[in-house]
Amino acid sequence: MRAVTFTEPGGPEVLELGTVETPTRVNAEFLIKVVAAGVNPLDAKTRAGRGAWAGVTSTPVVLGNDFSGIVVEAPYESHPLQPGTEVYGMGMVPRMSGAYAEYLTATALSVARKPPSLSHVEAAGIPLAALTAWGMVVETAKAHEGQRMLIHAGAGGVGHFAVQFAAYFGAHVIATGSSRNTPFLTELGASEVVDYTEHRFEEAIDEVDAVIDLIGNTVDETGSRSLRILRPGGIYVNGPTGSFPGMAAEAEALGVRATGYRVAPDAATLAIVSRLIESGDVRVFVDRVLPLEDAAEAHRLIESGHTRGKIVLTVAEV
Repeated sequence: MRAVTFTEPGGPEVLELGTVETPTRVNAEFLIKVVAAGVNPLDAKTRAGRGAWAGVTSTPVVLGNDFSGIVVEAPYESHPLQPGTEVYGMGMVPRMSGAYAEYLTATALSVARKPPSLSHVEAAGIPLAALTAWGMVVETAKAHEGQRMLIHAGAGGVGHFAVQFAAYFGAHVIATGSSRNTPFLTELGASEVVDYTEHRFEEAIDEVDAVIDLIGNTVDETGSRSLRILRPGGIYVNGPTGSFPGMAAEAEALGVRATGYRVAPDAATLAIVSRLIESGDVRVFVDRVLPLEDAAEAHRLIESGHTRGKIVLTVAEV
């Protein structure tokens, strides 16, 4: 099958379009024809030798956790998602081969029925980002009515779902973003938007109950500054791996709670997200759509840190 692969970590240029063996379905797995694949910062980090690279045991590596496609083989005869069913979900690269390919295998707990109202391109932009946002905002920070929640990088892939989930559950959402994204963030449900190019967020807003940090200390000590704006007993949730090494010690010194978050495939939660999408309460924004052979350009775009919503690769025609 056609696939974009790499054998050694490096820049986007290490990604190459070639052919690899089609994966074989075993046990409670699906074989899925990939129509579209979402691109995430984790993909770029793994390609560069960080992210999930430590789990690579053989090469070439096929990246891509997010997929939308069509069931080719189901786990068993009476499974509700039979061949021909349109599905989407999140895999676990490099434990399993990824979505930058014509076919992939995925466990039954990783796959949900694709929302009928969405194209495969739109659906492929959802799983990892939405599940991450749900885990950080709903499960960890417990978004609720009256809560003041600060969300950094609110216009990004995870961020634009985080803003919508927090607003849906009644939180007063304060998002950071550039001036060009202010209208976009307001449409998503942000009550306040802080333009980080003009203001330091800690000087522009009052203390908050929770911070969803999708930046960390990699830029202008965003994590450290966020801890200092939390009310006593507030919670700080950090997303990007390795972005705030001193988080625990700093939080303890300030008397606030702090935790990282790592997403896992969860078809049951993805089905909840599907219902929110079908009801119109949540939407996915796809910033750029590129063909599979332009995966390297997709990585350059996502590493720029200025994309709005998601980048998606088209893999096959329906």
